[in-house]
Amino acid sequence: MKNFIQINNLPIRYKLISHFLIISVIPIICLGMLINWTVGRVVEEQVNKNTLQLISKVNESLEFHLTNMQRITYFISYNNRVQEFFDTKNQMPVQDQTNEFEIQRYLRNFTTLSPEIAGILLVNTSGKYVSNELYAPDSTNLTEESWYKEAIENKGIFKIIGQPKERRISSLVNYKNNEVVTVVRAIMDPITQDVLGVVLIDLKVRTIAETLVDVRLGKTGYLTAIDDQNRAIYQPDDPLIETIPNEWFEGKKSGTFSKEVNSQKLQFIYQKSPYSNWTVIGVFPTKETIYEISEIQFYLVVFVFIILLFGIAVSYVLSISISKPIGQLMTFMRKAEGGELGVRYIEKRDDEIGMLGRSFNKMLKQINELLRLTERHERQKREAEFRSLQANINPHFLYNTLDTIQWMARKQKATDIAEVVESLAKLFRIGLSKGRDIITLDKEIEHIESYLRIQKTRYREKLLYQIDVDEGLGSLYVLKFILQPLIENAIYHGIKERRGPGQILVTARQDKEKLLLAIQDNGAGMSESQLHEIRLALTDAVRITENQGESKNQKGYGILNVQARILLAFGHEYGITIESSENTGTKIELVLPILEKDFGWEEEWRKHA
Repeated sequence: MKNFIQINNLPIRYKLISHFLIISVIPIICLGMLINWTVGRVVEEQVNKNTLQLISKVNESLEFHLTNMQRITYFISYNNRVQEFFDTKNQMPVQDQTNEFEIQRYLRNFTTLSPEIAGILLVNTSGKYVSNELYAPDSTNLTEESWYKEAIENKGIFKIIGQPKERRISSLVNYKNNEVVTVVRAIMDPITQDVLGVVLIDLKVRTIAETLVDVRLGKTGYLTAIDDQNRAIYQPDDPLIETIPNEWFEGKKSGTFSKEVNSQKLQFIYQKSPYSNWTVIGVFPTKETIYEISEIQFYLVVFVFIILLFGIAVSYVLSISISKPIGQLMTFMRKAEGGELGVRYIEKRDDEIGMLGRSFNKMLKQINELLRLTERHERQKREAEFRSLQANINPHFLYNTLDTIQWMARKQKATDIAEVVESLAKLFRIGLSKGRDIITLDKEIEHIESYLRIQKTRYREKLLYQIDVDEGLGSLYVLKFILQPLIENAIYHGIKERRGPGQILVTARQDKEKLLLAIQDNGAGMSESQLHEIRLALTDAVRITENQGESKNQKGYGILNVQARILLAFGHEYGITIESSENTGTKIELVLPILEKDFGWEEEWRKHA
């Protein structure tokens, strides 16, 4: 159970590779073993079968030569002069020598036409002989020879004697006994069936050897031939075994067997000719057959090895193709778990992994929608509180009262008072803006102009201001009340603390897809510690302004409130940057999106966020 749990803890890549290897390697190994066993058996059977076929062909060739010898004995016996030679009763001494000469010339025709014949000998019943190549001592009575007697015993039937032994016949060309094979046939009187004589033919062993020596079994194997008395008809010069015991054949006409000879295992394949009673035997070392099988096994092992390498490569590629997208999806999930909700699984697949990736993307999209909904609800809550503050003053009562004051001031010819009241009326009118939260840049500039005129009335020559807006930007939409708190800070914390007159410069310009609003003063400025503190507060403005109880009276609450509204409306790509140095002045820059239509700032914000 513990080992099973450890296997489950392995990465899926290793599990897939192991699975692919198991389903590919084990069948290949089993197939290789089956092929190895089948090939070994088939090769051995095929070698034995082919060798038997070769032996059968050799037997046919030997039988052809022996049959030819038999036909020659018949041709010779039908010759008239030969018949006269065999007719010992009617022979005339004067004609004997002439007849023998004609017979010798007749026999030479056969040795000329059949070069495999070493010699032909004719012997009649009186012991006289005629030959073209063979001769015997004058004192020799050939009718006493064993081969003569064997021919008579066969009564006209062709007899294969084999290699002669201890016969008293010599060859004019000095053929040795082991260089010829002797065949004989008794010539019978067709009427009385009396023996008239014997025809003896010596067949050259070289002819048999040429038939056998051309056949090679493997590298060192060979064919050999033995007669019915287990005497070698032909055997190579350096045989693997000198004599093959007759009992090894077990009285069978053909077959195969193996024996260990001189510490070497030999394979024997034999077949006995029914015509000659000779047995042709194929002899070769068993290891040569094994060598052929080993060569096949080598190629089989190489093939299996290549297939295994291919299988391993394919298994690795398949496992990677499955595990890699899973690993990517895991990476995206970890990023999402860490707060990066903008990640997406973008690989196009139609399998289960692709479906899981699309479900993951859909989940992240729903999470983002929920977060936006939460932010929207929070913003709506803050805006409701903001509107509640504005609603505390009755707009109509305020406008009527300010108009009455302005009319009374002009009636009393107090122009400066009338202008202040007019500016204050504009300030409230733009601030209320019929309950809207987004106004044009022109309206926002008009709002801060009214505020600056009122402050100018108070500070007179101590406050100077200048407003510079690039052409074409006035129709863009911005959040209202984002410049007045910053200008108020510039007056109360910058210009007011300065000795002598101070100046405020308000600019608006466009940089690519962003609107840049800047308020710059030459007031008292801030120290490094104050600047660091306010910058740190700007990065966490949303949280600080949410804790209204502790932050309303905090220094810089106005700028933090503007920063929080921009971040909530447009995201962290936008907001306030501040530069300041002590006794030099302060520059505050607002980065806003380009809003060209008044169809609700929420939808426009989504396009830019």
